[in-house]
Amino acid sequence: MAAVAQDRRAFPKDADYFWQQLNMAQKFSVAELQRFGYDLEFVRKSPSFSLAVLRAGNRFAAVDQDGQIDTEPKIVFRH
Repeated sequence: MAAVAQDRRAFPKDADYFWQQLNMAQKFSVAELQRFGYDLEFVRKSPSFSLAVLRAGNRFAAVDQDGQIDTEPKIVFRH
């Protein structure tokens, strides 16, 4: 019997949901980016890393688990 995997994108999530997934270092960095017009879009998590992705118009930024900000992230988006 094969297990059926649910597509997490099928369930709408708000910014508060993603905010709760951030650690303290990420929260500080995300708050700083929000001052410049960025909005928290989603958080990618795995056992070895956590990456917050933010958007301001057509610009993106990423914040790693250490709170380091990357304003030119190399991110592959699923459609």
